[in-house]
Amino acid sequence: MDMADKWKKKALLVIDMQKDFILEDGLMRVDGGEAIVPNVIEAVEVARRRGMLIVWVVREHDPLGRDVELFRRHMYGAGKVGPTSKGSVGAELVDGLVIHEGDYKVVKTRFSAFFATNLHFFLQTEGIDSVVIIGVQTPNCVRQTVFDAVELDYKSVTVIVDATAAATPEVHMATVCAPYALIHISQGDVHSALFSCCMDCYVNVAYAATVCILLSAFCPVDGITLM
Repeated sequence: MDMADKWKKKALLVIDMQKDFILEDGLMRVDGGEAIVPNVIEAVEVARRRGMLIVWVVREHDPLGRDVELFRRHMYGAGKVGPTSKGSVGAELVDGLVIHEGDYKVVKTRFSAFFATNLHFFLQTEGIDSVVIIGVQTPNCVRQTVFDAVELDYKSVTVIVDATAAATPEVHMATVCAPYALIHISQGDVHSALFSCCMDCYVNVAYAATVCILLSAFCPVDGITLM
């Protein structure tokens, strides 16, 4: 298989990079979200150059909150504009992120991009066997999407750590390096205590699958970027 065909079997899932989650005045702001916007933009650009499928995963809720988790329904209703309500400014992607012709948009109402959506069916139809995940936030939507992708037998599931975020760096890294995982760095160049630039880091999850955690989308390996 040549390189072009390899990239066409991968999809980049961009999760919840919406104004209500990212901006200072967002109704469900993830504190670490705004800082990763440049890396998310660059990751999307890299994926486009590789010919990867770009999938925009967003939350869009009924303004009355009828499709929202029970614990959030108090935020919706008559006279209220709840987080990422359909048609609201908060449901829009942040500036710098634009859906292009040929991209695909998935609307979800729960943490996982796969739960009660057609994402898996669509990816199968497109011949996708591997996914790369970026966005917010790590312990919720990112993690649940990773677990479901593993359960659905995707060949590889990749998280770009510097293009994902949580409320704090500690929560983010605790999720990435979760205590149930066995971390093995098969080859790498450690530049900090959190190995900010790791060439090839695999996390063997309890489900006996392999999730590849890339600490940067742009670390070169033999002259080829990982993403």
